Amino acid sequence: MASAAAESGRELPAFAGSRDPSASRLAYGYGYGYGPGSLRELRAREFGRLAGTVYLDHAGATLFSQSQLESFTNDLLENTYGNPHSQNISSKLTYDTVEQVRYRILAHFHTTAEDYTVIFTSGSTAALKLVAEAFPWVSQGPESSGSQFCYLTDSHTSVVGMRNVTMAINVTSTPVRPEDLWSAEERGASVSDPDCQLLHLFCYPAQSNFSGFRYPLSWIEEVKSGRLHPVSTPGKWFVLLDAASYVSTSPLDLSAHQADFVPISFYKIFGFPTGLGALLVHNRAAPLLRKTYFGGGTASAYLAGEDFYIPRPSVAQRFEDGTISFLDVIALKHGFDTLERLTGGMENIKQHTFTLAQYTYVALSSLRYPNGAAVVRIYSDSEFSSPEVQGPIINFNVLDDKGNIIGYSQVDKMASLYNIHLRTGCFCNTGACQRHLGISNEMVRKNFQAGHVCGDNMDLIDGQPTGSVRISFGYMSTLDDVQAFLRFIIDTRLHSSGDWPVPQAHADTGEAGAPSAESQADVTPAVMGRHSLSPQEDALTGSGVWNNSSTTVNAVPVAPPVCDVARTQQIPSEKAAGVLQGALGPLVVTNLYLYPIKSCAAFEVTRWPVGNQGLLYDRSWMVVNHNGVCLSQKQEPRLCLIQPFIDLQQRIMVIKAKGMEPIEVPLEENSEQTQIRQSRVCADRVNTYDCGEKISSWLSTFFGRPCHLIKQSSNFQRNAKKKHGKDQLPGTMATLSLVNEAQYLLINTSSILELHQQLNTSDENGKQELFSVKDLSLRFRANIIINGKRAFEEEKWDEISIGSLHFQVVGPCHRCQMICIDQQTGQRNQHVFQKLSESRETKVNFGMYLMHTSLDLSSPCFLSVGSQVLPVLKENVEGHDLPASEKHQDVTS
Repeated sequence: MASAAAESGRELPAFAGSRDPSASRLAYGYGYGYGPGSLRELRAREFGRLAGTVYLDHAGATLFSQSQLESFTNDLLENTYGNPHSQNISSKLTYDTVEQVRYRILAHFHTTAEDYTVIFTSGSTAALKLVAEAFPWVSQGPESSGSQFCYLTDSHTSVVGMRNVTMAINVTSTPVRPEDLWSAEERGASVSDPDCQLLHLFCYPAQSNFSGFRYPLSWIEEVKSGRLHPVSTPGKWFVLLDAASYVSTSPLDLSAHQADFVPISFYKIFGFPTGLGALLVHNRAAPLLRKTYFGGGTASAYLAGEDFYIPRPSVAQRFEDGTISFLDVIALKHGFDTLERLTGGMENIKQHTFTLAQYTYVALSSLRYPNGAAVVRIYSDSEFSSPEVQGPIINFNVLDDKGNIIGYSQVDKMASLYNIHLRTGCFCNTGACQRHLGISNEMVRKNFQAGHVCGDNMDLIDGQPTGSVRISFGYMSTLDDVQAFLRFIIDTRLHSSGDWPVPQAHADTGEAGAPSAESQADVTPAVMGRHSLSPQEDALTGSGVWNNSSTTVNAVPVAPPVCDVARTQQIPSEKAAGVLQGALGPLVVTNLYLYPIKSCAAFEVTRWPVGNQGLLYDRSWMVVNHNGVCLSQKQEPRLCLIQPFIDLQQRIMVIKAKGMEPIEVPLEENSEQTQIRQSRVCADRVNTYDCGEKISSWLSTFFGRPCHLIKQSSNFQRNAKKKHGKDQLPGTMATLSLVNEAQYLLINTSSILELHQQLNTSDENGKQELFSVKDLSLRFRANIIINGKRAFEEEKWDEISIGSLHFQVVGPCHRCQMICIDQQTGQRNQHVFQKLSESRETKVNFGMYLMHTSLDLSSPCFLSVGSQVLPVLKENVEGHDLPASEKHQDVTS
């Protein structure tokens, strides 16, 4: 029975089957010429950039339409808008337009300027901060219990943060759980003192940004009237309704639900502009707000030499310090116009997005493993019965067939392989996250001590989740989006690739294709140059390694055979397994790689000099986009098709790619002509310099977009985030190149072979080999490969020596989706990541980071293939699991 249920669970339910027959018909798509059949047409015309992408983070930020941006741009091109604080014609046009936009905002929320005032802010967070600082709080004292600030625990961080303002002035802050307020609502009004004039503030969200649950708007009037008390405190209550999440997909009628303060962010509604929000203040509450600072445009009159200041009479002008972002405000008109034109209004959006959410909820809830276990655990306070109680947000965690939670970071990485964009973590709502996931206050503190902070990828600690996965729908979301997401869950958890085609994100290589042996084999070492060499380089070139007459060299590209070592990986996998895993000899280095350009192809060597940052020139360069942001294979898989070759004699790097002429880049900068610029690598600031227009043009041609090659400045020292190495001298720090985390990455051939066997297990029809050992090895982008005797034995090592060099093992490499990219074609295949996550019991670790424990560079140091590896085991460590406090970044270089 369970198996039968699982089989049916692999099939998507009929779309209409998600609706309750007794309920009124819910709408999918829009009228006004955009019915269900033409919603795809709307997507293609207005959101063409989404082709091939499933965007499911509308609660984070929805997307602007093409016509919205075109309309706004045309407005700017056809009109001259000046500073609204001036008195000229263009400024008068700006002022009048801004005032019209205020009216339009109020009309959108079914109210007028007679009842509400629009104060523009930088977003809903700034609006909340304004209320916290301007509300007429009464401090607690000997003769007064003072004001109360109460907030629902299911609130955004920006609401909870208001308590620090109130605490500073000795005002009590009280968190209120949703269940406590529901209980108070059932009990009815409590005894109050009608003569008490203390002013209190209660904040709650119209819609939880965590689960999408919609709290009753009736609470507004019930709290204000005294029929519902957040706490048993007499006085007059004001209500702040956090509507930022709610109004993104639903109409809000402020004529019926008259909250005193309503913060909103406009990009949540129609995607553009960002950085602009508003506080809607009811006019009866506006006179109570107090303000100390005054900025430009807020004063009717003031003196610079005396304490004399008269504020503007208008509430909006009094609180909008300085010149508002008036062009962004003008853009709002085009946002509202476009939304109305495309959808017919917020009520249609509400019905459309809920229909998609309800269908997804039903489909997810029905998914079962062959043993009957649920595939997902959904966190919700509703059963998605009505858009009145549930918004278009679904929060969940994925489970394995034993009921264990699979970390959200792993789900996120797998989703990216299907080009699905979702959100993970706690979504700036710790209260809801704790409540739904059962995380105690003590666990939050322990998790922080273990290294977990908001926004990181430490998704499981001691087997317990620190967050979850959230998908959310917007007005342009389609049934195709939903079904693509559901197929992703089915493909990755129920393995029904026969039922649903597995999406393949092939690199659009254009003229650039996979590197050929012919394009690489013509690289031969050059003769000795006239330039002076470093001790390491001089020792290498003087050793006879770089001999033009030799057909077997010690520094060659990846594709050609490398001495005898690479040949062992080119024989059939069964024989390789027998040779490498069954060998009885000592542990030795079998392969050495460096990656001169971060995220580009490997450069394989048999002997190479070591510097204070690792292998000489390893990840010394990186490719950046036109904004100076580092590119990785996650954004641009074709980086792996760029083949760099280091020529130490001529002191150049030769860069090749199919369809491109080879180009040379000097190994060192010209200090007199170099302009230093600052860049970022894994949150670290690094000093770099641009390698010139010639290579920039070469890269831009290859990728079809503006790119630059930059190199870490030779006189800049990037320190590791913490001290590594037991033998490090006091006060010294390990230094890094442009790597993500550590100087070296080591992998074990036996670990590769185990994964290789799992990936290539034949089914009853007999599959051909999907991955070669060499292919898998290259995907993990290691510097050092060894011939270990047992899979993953390296995870039990504390230190290792390779020849005369000593290293500390600083932890495992937590893998990202880059291991799914074939390093010789640039094509993606999600099987590697998925199989590794299954075999490693949901932790996608592979390879170990190494750092020098001590390094004496007074004489040349080298790493060589064939060098013996001597490991030192950890003390009191069993199995493969490492402490939860060990946090490591994804490898993307």
